[in-house]
Amino acid sequence: MHPGLFIVLEGIDGTGKSTQARRLGEWFEKQGREVMISREPTDGPWGKKLRESAATGRLSPQDELQYFLNDRRQHVEEKIAPALAAGKVVILDRYYFSTMAYQGARGFDPAEIRRMNEAFAPVPDLLLILDLDVDTAHDRIGHRGDSTNEFEKHESLTLCREIFLSLKDEPFVRVIDSNAPLDEVSERIRAAVEG
Repeated sequence: MHPGLFIVLEGIDGTGKSTQARRLGEWFEKQGREVMISREPTDGPWGKKLRESAATGRLSPQDELQYFLNDRRQHVEEKIAPALAAGKVVILDRYYFSTMAYQGARGFDPAEIRRMNEAFAPVPDLLLILDLDVDTAHDRIGHRGDSTNEFEKHESLTLCREIFLSLKDEPFVRVIDSNAPLDEVSERIRAAVEG
């Protein structure tokens, strides 16, 4: 247990997680709450290696999973746990549910990945899954001027989306339809947080 509030935004690429994490943080700050917004992979040494691999060619499945675990362990110890202990609102753009989805799409057992992570990573108070069909997500990725990387291939994203949606019946999970204008998605997120 911790005095803070831990909220994670998840979903496939192109669902608007980064934008909505920032907006949610601003909303909490207007209420006088102290907020820490972070993301995974982090900007730490393991996270940097993972980000580079997305552009230069993916690591082996085993190495990739290990790098994610190393990056997350450091993130929890150095940033997440201290912020929650200090009573802050911690908002994450991706967490171990992404590892379940993206490494699950590479053949690992998502339930086993979850078990490995929850051995050291706190479970969020609220998990918001921003959901979007894969074709629309691909269009959005294209509009950002990005070319799809290895993590964003259609077949892979379809599997990832299925893994994210398999969590929908968990008591701390809310699925947010993100196929709507930004402001509308922000309102849905705030309603889920207030609920």
